[in-house]
Amino acid sequence: MPSLNRLIFIAAAIGVLVGWLIGLLPEDAGLRGGVLYASTLTGAVFVGLLKMVLIPLIFTSIVVGVASLQAHHQVHRVWITTLLFFAFTTAAAMLVALVAANLFRPGAGMSLAMFADAMQDFEARQMTMPEFFRHFLTGLFKNPFEAFTNGDILSVLVFAIFVGVALVAGGQRYQTILQMMQELLDMLLRIISWIMWLAPLGIMALLTRLVAEQDVTLLISMLGFIVLVFGTTLFHGAVVLPGILYAVTRRSPLWFFRGSREALITAFATSSSSATIPVSLRCAEQNLGVPRRIAGFVIPMGATVNMDGTALYEAAAALFVANLIGIELNLVQQLVVFMTAMIASSGAPGIPSAGMVTMVMVLQAVGLPAEAVAILLPIDRLLDTVRTAVNVEGDIIGSLVVQKLADDGAEYQGA
Repeated sequence: MPSLNRLIFIAAAIGVLVGWLIGLLPEDAGLRGGVLYASTLTGAVFVGLLKMVLIPLIFTSIVVGVASLQAHHQVHRVWITTLLFFAFTTAAAMLVALVAANLFRPGAGMSLAMFADAMQDFEARQMTMPEFFRHFLTGLFKNPFEAFTNGDILSVLVFAIFVGVALVAGGQRYQTILQMMQELLDMLLRIISWIMWLAPLGIMALLTRLVAEQDVTLLISMLGFIVLVFGTTLFHGAVVLPGILYAVTRRSPLWFFRGSREALITAFATSSSSATIPVSLRCAEQNLGVPRRIAGFVIPMGATVNMDGTALYEAAAALFVANLIGIELNLVQQLVVFMTAMIASSGAPGIPSAGMVTMVMVLQAVGLPAEAVAILLPIDRLLDTVRTAVNVEGDIIGSLVVQKLADDGAEYQGA
């Protein structure tokens, strides 16, 4: 029987092909409607299964990870290394986007008239930087039961860190609770291994629907911007991140991509870093050999604050919108875009359409019209696929880099 990796890859290819064929049919064709309904249902079940285990998995993996790091006296080194790595790769991603956008100038000379309808139907939600920080900081500390119920990942993550530290501080008194958490984590990973056998079917269904429902006319009209975002995102994912991995760990990019393929394809199909956490943890621990204490901390943290692809997209989109309306952003304004996108991508507030709200922040930071977000909405789902895959790639590479630097630091201190 073929390996799960191979089945997922084959299913993804079939999904793209079937979606393209279904997209050629008239919209009122019975076959088209039936296939799209079945794809929607199957994809929803698969994503629902991943989300079912998501919150308990994040909580237990962070608790066990923090407790293990404290026990190994590595917690400070891992914290600092993780945050520095995420900041560095996010900055590198935006630098790539800004350089490419200045070179190729997507949107220059394109008429805004073709997007007039979309702009009229869109009502922009404005958020200033102080409002963003207020939403972000108040969202960190919530009733844990409310956070669990609402799926507020950042709040769950913060509470789990406190619990992990408390377990270590309590020593033997809380040993039973720590053991229970470890056993719960093992049980969740077993459930995930069952869910993963449905992954080929779920990914095929998600990609079938994605490809079939794309508006080809709109894609052609915005081809320059789409190619720029895809090109820069793939460059960051295929050159920059593997380059950092090789420079720090001396591990081959091919070795990494073979080991992380399940997670990257799942991220591409679901467009959700959070929903991919179970698969990312499985790949990091089982395929790439990252210790659970490292992977269980770095990957859930990365899925919340490490958004290379999103930051890259927001920086490129700001220059694209400026070109559309004939505004030339100077160096200072582009630095403002750089800093705003870096902050906004690291913690979208817990409100509906949070990604669009952070994009509005980036546009408003340099005086661009917030309503221009409507131009990006019709193609956002397509672009979200590749940037989510790069976000997840950055999380897994981060766990490998942090493992290497933390272990080297521990050896140095031991010497």
